[in-house]
Amino acid sequence: MLGCLGELLTKFPKKYKEGYLAMTIEYLDPRSEPGLPADPYDLKIDVTRPGLTIGLLANGFPDSVIFLNEVGVALKKRLPGIRLQTFDKGNPTAVADDSMLDAMTAGCQAVVAAYGH
Repeated sequence: MLGCLGELLTKFPKKYKEGYLAMTIEYLDPRSEPGLPADPYDLKIDVTRPGLTIGLLANGFPDSVIFLNEVGVALKKRLPGIRLQTFDKGNPTAVADDSMLDAMTAGCQAVVAAYGH
């Protein structure tokens, strides 16, 4: 430990003699500049449309189904005329298979997917 401290003291002898040790700290921002311009998100849905069905896709993490059930409750409060259809991948490492994607495409006008945990 004294070896490391000794090295520091030799780099900052004047500050050490005054009773404190000072060093410069540089903060680096890890975010890079965007490589491409952001595309605007133009997808829209008429939420007043009669018969609107919104799918809720759970990612398979623990409690993802419970979480999306609560999302569904909130959606029904805001959009009382909607119908909800639930989907559960069952395994967070699996992708939604073709039959699930076909069911979502055929039965839903929008899908809320829960990813992460």
